[in-house]
Amino acid sequence: MPFSSQLPGGPKVRRRLRIAALWAWLGATGLHAAVPVLDHVFPAAVQIGTTNSVTLVGKFDPWPPELWTDLQGVRFEATTNQGVVTVVVATNATPGPGLVRAHTAEGVSAPRFLIISPSPQTSEVEPNGERTAPELLGALPAEVNGRLEKNGDVDGYGVALQAGETLVAWLEAYQLMSPLDPVLRLVDARGVQRAWNHDDGRTLDPLLAWTAPEAGTYVLQVFAFPHPADSSIQFSGNARGVYRLHVTTGPVVRFTVPLGGRPSEGAGPELRGWNLSGAGSPSVGPGESRLRASGRDLVFLPGAEAALPDPAQPLVPAGMEVEPNDTGATATPIPVPGTMTGNLDRAGDVDRFRFEAKKGEPLILEVQSASLGFSLDAWLAVEEVGGKRLVRKDDAVGSDPRLEWSAPEDGTYIATVGNLLQRGGEDQWYRLGVTRPRPTLKPTVAENAFTANAGTTNEIKVALARSGGFNAPLVVSVQGLPDSVTCEPVPVKDTAAEAILRLVVREGAAPYRGSFRIKAAEESGGGTHPVSMDLISTGENNGVPQGFRHLVVESIRDFWLTIPPPPPPPAPKPEEKKP
Repeated sequence: MPFSSQLPGGPKVRRRLRIAALWAWLGATGLHAAVPVLDHVFPAAVQIGTTNSVTLVGKFDPWPPELWTDLQGVRFEATTNQGVVTVVVATNATPGPGLVRAHTAEGVSAPRFLIISPSPQTSEVEPNGERTAPELLGALPAEVNGRLEKNGDVDGYGVALQAGETLVAWLEAYQLMSPLDPVLRLVDARGVQRAWNHDDGRTLDPLLAWTAPEAGTYVLQVFAFPHPADSSIQFSGNARGVYRLHVTTGPVVRFTVPLGGRPSEGAGPELRGWNLSGAGSPSVGPGESRLRASGRDLVFLPGAEAALPDPAQPLVPAGMEVEPNDTGATATPIPVPGTMTGNLDRAGDVDRFRFEAKKGEPLILEVQSASLGFSLDAWLAVEEVGGKRLVRKDDAVGSDPRLEWSAPEDGTYIATVGNLLQRGGEDQWYRLGVTRPRPTLKPTVAENAFTANAGTTNEIKVALARSGGFNAPLVVSVQGLPDSVTCEPVPVKDTAAEAILRLVVREGAAPYRGSFRIKAAEESGGGTHPVSMDLISTGENNGVPQGFRHLVVESIRDFWLTIPPPPPPPAPKPEEKKP
């Protein structure tokens, strides 16, 4: 979506005039525009139906670039201030996170996040670093957009609580791709720490819940360490240190019991979290998958969506463990396919589940716990009814175990779940699944933006990750290219792990910039699989996480093609003077 302009004519005419004027100037000076660098968008969230001043954090030469977004109902307008744009959000815009890119004729930036919220947004007001002079938050719930702008920065927000009120606060920074490992700390008027949290269990972003024993104004402090971690011993901050703080005393759903799946019978799932009793509390009925609540107080936390039934996914029957189930004789039966929710509620607790399997039949046994934000470091084993252990799996601290296993004989087997750390309690919930492999294809590319000069042929490699016996022949193709670029569909055999697309740019092709998509279609007509690029990363350096394992948007399907203008002709050499 391009910026608006004061140039005469329609949008396309204005765009051509703008580009022509820019390149005439660059040609006259012998310079080229730089590819824009977009590090962040601040504030990271704007409300539906509002007009907002937003800072683009990065490098833009010349200013302004144009902006692209996959958000519907959002318009960008340039201002004369370097790095500042006006974002106009329509009243019918769809809430949720989206991607933004800055682009010029030379190239496009990496995608960054902008969130459309139905709720009013509060902006951080500096100075707010002193405990005795915090920024006071009025009505709750509140969504605050802030930034830790320099090393040592601490932001404080005052919250008035009544005795017995439970405050819930959480923060998004890591999930916005900010280079922060943030912390939330709650202190009282005397500066005494009442609560704090560093990680929510699923990400490096914090989550804090605390009940006030007496009425008063408490200060919620935000500070951070650097991500990736380094050797510095200080609070971290810079222009990219953008965060989004949520504060409420209303109902908050942390997870459901059972954890996802489709309840086999009876009432809908039980909600677990804070402030869930009384009028206006959220609820979900039998067979439903959406929470209902009065007003706008209902809030989803990271992991809550994953724990709720998702109608877009094929669901298997879900049930609950029946205690005691510590032995093979008392094991809770689980259907295949099926899921069971359990809780290691005491130190040393081990849960067992009985299932039937046929010889050689491939099965997948998987525990979900850490991925849903619980502190359980689970191990998973398969045993014979008599107790003989056949296989066991556990991963590094904080991850969930998964087994691909086939029974040696027809019969009854036991799936066993335990905690490597021998802990138990309310934070030790898990979901066990015993399922058959489903044929699955995940087609991906390693880059999301491509530059191709006129008169060249360029390759795009599409990785085809097949699992669960997926062996369909495919045809990989591209949609949305300009007329000056051709790309023939590529047929792929049933076992191929890669397809190579060849983009052919016509000789003398005009400059171009725009998005396109790639798809992998099954030859039999059985399905179409969109090709994406993952924005998340699991890389580590000496045990230090380097990427972002969870983001508000974790993949991109809109790829970018730039055909840059030809370089200006070299300046004529000065004539040599004759002696």
